[in-house]
Amino acid sequence: MQKILLPTDFSDNAWNAIFTAVKLYADVKCSFYILHAYEPRLLNMLHQKNQQRFGILYDSMTQYSKQELNKILAYFNENYNSPNHSFEAISKSGTLDEAVQGIVSTKDVDLIVMGTQGATGAKEIFMGSNTVKILKKIKNCPVLVVPSNYNFQRLKTLAFPTDFSRTYKKFELTPLTELAALWKAEVQILYVAVEFILNDSQESNKKILGERLAGLNYYFQNVEFERNISTSIEKYLAENKVDFMALIRYHHGFWEKIIGEPVVKKIAFHIKVPFLVIPQL
Repeated sequence: MQKILLPTDFSDNAWNAIFTAVKLYADVKCSFYILHAYEPRLLNMLHQKNQQRFGILYDSMTQYSKQELNKILAYFNENYNSPNHSFEAISKSGTLDEAVQGIVSTKDVDLIVMGTQGATGAKEIFMGSNTVKILKKIKNCPVLVVPSNYNFQRLKTLAFPTDFSRTYKKFELTPLTELAALWKAEVQILYVAVEFILNDSQESNKKILGERLAGLNYYFQNVEFERNISTSIEKYLAENKVDFMALIRYHHGFWEKIIGEPVVKKIAFHIKVPFLVIPQL
């Protein structure tokens, strides 16, 4: 049984992420938790004597949250009938990252699936502030981020960039390998570099990575470095029609190189396919 958390702000992008998750795990028994977190910042900024008059605002936000979540449940009850899937709505007051962290812990969540942008996301911004916060703060659960307007049909190819700088532990790649096995997808291991010469440590880690992926259809692919790592990967994904990408989050390594680029700020790294961020064990 997979337990999947679906944060939503009721935007089109959030709906698309929900549909992607449901289709991705259509043949897997899943409990889906649909979360809306609302943060009444205005109330927190008011003086004590003025807070009472804004109580109605807080009540309105609470009512709106529950009302919209009930609409989502009603949609699936009326239009979707799968013995594999169950849905539960959760309304929380507070910041999204705090709400997500709490539910990941209490519900023992296996995966978070969310969109790149929220209701107020500008087109020129790759990832909205809530998505960035989740990726930075939630470090104990895999996160699948679904780009705006992505139309998931099937998972044929999954790219996994790495620089072979570390050894992957036995169960660290489980979120990736389970998805690849579920869809019988091809795993493309990407190595971005100017010169494709590995030292002894990298060669050893490459060999171990192959062992970790035993039983899957995988191969190693060198990718020419162009301007920065983000651009190099983005170009490869587009030219080779890759369906998904996966990254391992680990300190002072490949993830830091990517997050250190202007990925979370402006228009760099406009990835157009879902990407799975896997926590380090």
